[in-house]
Amino acid sequence: MKILAGTSKGVFSIEGDQFEQVLESRGVRDLVDIDGRVYAGTGAGVYFSEDHGKTWSERELAEHEVWQVRGGPDGTVYAGTQPAGLFRLDTNDQWIEISSFTDTPESGEWCIPVEPKLPGRARALVIDAHDAKRLWVGVEVGGILRSDDGTESWKFGLPGGNPDLHMMCAHPDDSQVLFASTGYGRLDGVAEMIEGNAGVFRSDDSGATWKYVWQGITPRYSRPMCIDPRSPFSLTVGSAPTAFSNFREQDGAQAMLFRSDDRGESWRSLCDSAHTPSRENIHGLAPDPRHTGGVVVGTDMGEVWTVSDDAKWTMEADGLPPVLAVHPLAN
Repeated sequence: MKILAGTSKGVFSIEGDQFEQVLESRGVRDLVDIDGRVYAGTGAGVYFSEDHGKTWSERELAEHEVWQVRGGPDGTVYAGTQPAGLFRLDTNDQWIEISSFTDTPESGEWCIPVEPKLPGRARALVIDAHDAKRLWVGVEVGGILRSDDGTESWKFGLPGGNPDLHMMCAHPDDSQVLFASTGYGRLDGVAEMIEGNAGVFRSDDSGATWKYVWQGITPRYSRPMCIDPRSPFSLTVGSAPTAFSNFREQDGAQAMLFRSDDRGESWRSLCDSAHTPSRENIHGLAPDPRHTGGVVVGTDMGEVWTVSDDAKWTMEADGLPPVLAVHPLAN
């Protein structure tokens, strides 16, 4: 299996026990295949490859940090950026900004609440697999906006009152079922690190209401999340104690990897004894196309692992820059 790894310094191609850099760029946070074209969302714009990552296009959206790229059932492609913005790729391969998104009343409050404050990030995109006009955008820190009319208008919502959105995904069998991973951020600062403030939320009604499904699970600060498109549609989440948890701390990142097979009603650890907890923080996460329930993991120590459904960890590469995204390619 070939794996593309997005890192702090670009994209690396991993195959067997060898890896090589195939794209130089800073902060590659997203790698996704949309209709045979692989997009790389980076801290310096977006690139795409039409030959499985061997060569890459010229940079686009160069003035923006691109946090996520997603495609709809009609072939429409969207990109979420920092400062929080939403762009759509038109039929001429030109990126058009969706002004209705940044014109929403809530947009003036979007920010990362550190000192000094940083611009908010549109970092979580979901497009309804059955209705191309319906999409959700999660803003860190700001909340979730939903459009039912192809971005003409937006509805605002918060899962559990939490505006610190990191990742979102929809259930493959039922697009009304959404999952959101969250942190502790609040627009006026950092909230208490208590249950209910951070973790995973689920909506069964297209984001109108949300249920906290992370009860009793620690650590709570949840970022990477993926759902296996094959039954039983396992949901996997990586979490750590705080936004700043990393391998350089005295006790390491103290991160964990959890799995749910019942839409978040119950969870089990996907960590082996050497990763309970993990010294490395987990940033990259994607389903393993070879094995149902398996995932590919990228860490801040520059490692890439495959993890089986029964929590067996196999190292695929190490010695990379910090890995922020992974994209396995089935042979």
